[in-house]
Amino acid sequence: MVSKIVLPNGVRIVCEKLTHVRSASCGIWVESGSRGEPAALAGVSHFIEHMVFKGTASRTAEDIAREMDAIGGRVNAFTTKECTCFYLKALDSHLRTGLDVLCDMFFNARFDEADVELEKGVILEEIGMYEDAPDDLVVERNFQTVFRGSPLARPVLGGKKTVSALTGAVMRDYMKSHYAPENTVVALSGSFRKSDVSYLIRLFGRMRGERPKPCAPAFYRPADTAKTKRLEQNHRVITYPGVSFSDPRRYAVQLLSSALGGGMSSRLFQELREKRGLCYSVYTFLTGHDDVGLFSVYTATNKETEAEALEIIRRELARVKAAGVTKEELSRVREQHKANLLMGLESISSRMNHLARSEMIFHRDVPVEELIAGYDAVTEKDMLRVANELLRDDMRSTSVVGRLK
Repeated sequence: MVSKIVLPNGVRIVCEKLTHVRSASCGIWVESGSRGEPAALAGVSHFIEHMVFKGTASRTAEDIAREMDAIGGRVNAFTTKECTCFYLKALDSHLRTGLDVLCDMFFNARFDEADVELEKGVILEEIGMYEDAPDDLVVERNFQTVFRGSPLARPVLGGKKTVSALTGAVMRDYMKSHYAPENTVVALSGSFRKSDVSYLIRLFGRMRGERPKPCAPAFYRPADTAKTKRLEQNHRVITYPGVSFSDPRRYAVQLLSSALGGGMSSRLFQELREKRGLCYSVYTFLTGHDDVGLFSVYTATNKETEAEALEIIRRELARVKAAGVTKEELSRVREQHKANLLMGLESISSRMNHLARSEMIFHRDVPVEELIAGYDAVTEKDMLRVANELLRDDMRSTSVVGRLK
């Protein structure tokens, strides 16, 4: 049973009590990610994520690590273009301790300037690591071109120049102005007591702040980009417009992506790797946002196999637009998604994620039965229709990194 509590200040607390487990997962989700940042502060959300682990008024970074290890718990965080999340998982017998640590980090991070300068080195190394990873770089450059002019074009990590200029005072002020009650969701799933929920209500009931202005809408514009890099393979992303988080077509698009490149039985994997040995890696992936999305194909090939591989990809995309998918393909990918969904919900952390994302996107609990029904309702005609709506040649973009002529 899922319950939702809306506090007077606007914070939403969503809880799912499970009696058959001994652990719980709690996440503090803030609808403030990199797309809400001004250009001069690019990377500030991700930097804040790092800094909450560097100590509070009453705990050092070592204290945080020791306390969580002492209860066998895990605490972590992540930043996306749409949101930032701080979360933990712990046994129910130690949950209150874990909540105390997590909330102390969230509300009382110090942002000590010495720690900021030290952590800058870590984040700059992280930026360098992504620039050295061609499979990440080719995707990031794709974002930069198709969303040019929008904050979505900027990497979550920010740039070396903007990150180097950030200070503790700037991050503290940014957190105060962008972490508001109305854009905060606290999700709790697993084994917990009423007193744990009361504790969260008491703490988050004190939260203050006005909801930041909504992000400007983003638009997909087809564009090509290429970067020469001394690599053994050329890494390529072929992209088309996708769908948003809440688009009614999302079930059909997810199944279409899986049929084309979502697993070992998919068309692209079978044609390029299994039958011809043209590449090691080929797959499709979807990128969703509140108002826009992408449908992409990734592959990495050497110069001898690249032309043949690209021709097969072109042919398979044309074939799915002309004839759609078979009844057997639809059944197979449908069962894959349903199985992944149901098996994923056996994880307490996954259930907590589902609670929060449902609330942020749909402002309600989305039962698993509704998701299953969404996949079951997709027909072969639906798949054919979305293939032709999205995979248009005039809307195709390409990003390549490698040894280019």
